[in-house]
Amino acid sequence: MKPQPADVPCVANTQEMSTSKRHHQGFDADRDAKKIHSACKGAGTDEKKIIEVLSSRTSEQRQQIKQKYKALYNKDMEEVLKGDLSGNFEKAVLALLDLPCEYEARELRKAMKGAGTDESLLIEILCTRNNKEIVNIKAAYKRLFDRDLESDVKSDTSGSLKKILVTVLEATRDETQQVNAELAEQDATDLYKAGEGRWGTEELAFNVVLAKRSYSQLRATFQAYEKVCGKDIEESIKSETSGDLEKAYLTLVSCAKDCPGYFATLLHKSMKGAGTDEETLIRVLVTRAESDLPAIKEKFQQMYKKSLAEAVRSDTSGDFRKLLLAILH
Repeated sequence: MKPQPADVPCVANTQEMSTSKRHHQGFDADRDAKKIHSACKGAGTDEKKIIEVLSSRTSEQRQQIKQKYKALYNKDMEEVLKGDLSGNFEKAVLALLDLPCEYEARELRKAMKGAGTDESLLIEILCTRNNKEIVNIKAAYKRLFDRDLESDVKSDTSGSLKKILVTVLEATRDETQQVNAELAEQDATDLYKAGEGRWGTEELAFNVVLAKRSYSQLRATFQAYEKVCGKDIEESIKSETSGDLEKAYLTLVSCAKDCPGYFATLLHKSMKGAGTDEETLIRVLVTRAESDLPAIKEKFQQMYKKSLAEAVRSDTSGDFRKLLLAILH
């Protein structure tokens, strides 16, 4: 892994970035910082200008705009925007001003701070990220809160869920593409013995396989499992586990099978029925914008026969809607 510049601890690699923000070659942090400043100056805020600047820049570029803003006006851009904006639009803007790993670190902290833990959020973030993303989130968590993410997860969760999350936090998943057919057979048999055979204390087999094997290896294992067991791995997990552990295992399986599909489903659920879960909407769109958002959009279209933009348009309003649609553009 090539060393990152010190002040930008976690960025998507440039090849991934080029896919999403290709329409803005002439980036000028100075000009952008001044635009944001003028959008917030005086009476009334020019939200259109804020949307225009922030939605058309990469995460890395937004960091440069923040630094430039601080240098020019001796104020934190986040603080100024916080004072000028409100509601979901403010939340989405602030999310865009963080690096994805920082935003995820904040979300994890929020999930564990105070009384009660939001296990679903821990699962959604930790069970869907690749090694590098996990490493970056851990570093961001340390930097922002001067706390150790693994220790916090250990003290805020218990039992089987704690075990699988700690295994995932080790960030030692094999990320090669080769598939070892013998290992797939072996793992499938181990999972069958651990699960259908005699469920109980045997989650270790599941933890190691689901958290350590590569996604392509897991897909081969799931096929082998179906042969051995005569049913889908998801069916077995559903019949043999429950609650948060079930959710964690199903999330890991779902990501191995089709990660964009996992996020498309999550987005659909956040907008289905009465009321919208704006937090999930913001989290997924902002954190995936520079990785697999194009694939998520494609998957959403296939699965729900309408575009993600249409769904967002009909479920949100005002500047919040405009900003999300600009991210999706």
